[in-house]
Amino acid sequence: MLKLKQLDNNQNIQGKRVLLRVDFNVPLKDGSITETSRIEKVLPTINFLVKKKAKIIIISHLGRPKGKMVPKLTLRPISKKLSKYLNQNVYFLDKNIGKDVVKKSNEISDGEVLLLENLRFCNEEELNSESFAKELAKNGDIYINEAFSCSHRAHASVSEITKHIDSYSGKMLLEEINFIQMLTSNAKKPVTCIIGGSKISTKIGILSNLLKKMETIVIVGAMANNFIKYKGYNIGKSLFEKNQENLLKDITEKCKTNNCNLVLPEDVIVAKNYESKGLLKTLDKIDDNDLILDIGEKTVKKISEIIETSKTILWNGPAGYFEIEEFSSGSNKIAKKITENTKNKSLISIAGGGDTVAAINKFGCAHGFTYISTAGGAFLELLEGKILPGIKALEINE
Repeated sequence: MLKLKQLDNNQNIQGKRVLLRVDFNVPLKDGSITETSRIEKVLPTINFLVKKKAKIIIISHLGRPKGKMVPKLTLRPISKKLSKYLNQNVYFLDKNIGKDVVKKSNEISDGEVLLLENLRFCNEEELNSESFAKELAKNGDIYINEAFSCSHRAHASVSEITKHIDSYSGKMLLEEINFIQMLTSNAKKPVTCIIGGSKISTKIGILSNLLKKMETIVIVGAMANNFIKYKGYNIGKSLFEKNQENLLKDITEKCKTNNCNLVLPEDVIVAKNYESKGLLKTLDKIDDNDLILDIGEKTVKKISEIIETSKTILWNGPAGYFEIEEFSSGSNKIAKKITENTKNKSLISIAGGGDTVAAINKFGCAHGFTYISTAGGAFLELLEGKILPGIKALEINE
């Protein structure tokens, strides 16, 4: 297990400038924030620092401005939203390094919050520039990384900065890492992974890592189409990834070798297009013009039975095109069943990935999981067993 530097709860940080790296990469429409879970997630850390009477200087990125100042990607709207959440004024500066920033970081009162401008307006951020990291470090006395979702990036505010300032891992970051590592090391058995997504090639590393450690892997969503086609069934016009036969063969054989039960859909919901009504079909009845858009009743029943007997579940990838009501039943029933068992049977349930989180929110199950990760790439890369630059930078070398 990783051992990371963390701030002692009893450490006196009153009056200290805490440079807090967060992920405020939230969706915006016409300058308004449309989804706030990433902001809400870090509120306990900010409130903790406010109570400790630290001076809180927040740094984040938003979007992909590619080193240029893009007005619609300013963090200014987030400072206003944060002010409401914290019930106090959050200062905003339209820059992130320089004498003015250092001056303001010193001037704010104990317990006050200052948000700096989008880090990615500076090209040096994504280049992991040493000089940029040194300038950023001047804005604080200590640094806390509370941006797990960015920690797979070797960027200046995540990786290089830790060499120039006393640095610690945040409570939420540690929590996320511990949950993911628990899945791959000492999870309560039986362990099940329900995994979807459109491309199998992006998940091959995760599958190869997980199938050695889990009793069951359930493949759903567009990823399942690849397996259905590989087994010789017609998938009509359904989404699938070409030239992946060797990968599919490899996964199937590895599951057998490692005694991991590979579960695929037995029936599906198809339609001629996204606007038409869904039809329940067994795999041998799929036509050339059919689109597979959800899992069928028999498959839902089988997955529910697997959830019922599992002690730990990882869910990454919806079961169908859940954005449309007609094709949301599979994902909805999975979310509800995991929620029910988490609450009634002490199931440990972990979910991650943007579409999965969106589905869970849509079905009103956000409070029914043990842990929901808002991280995308970092969540998947840690599951895959990769070393994340932002995490490595905070490791205690014994």
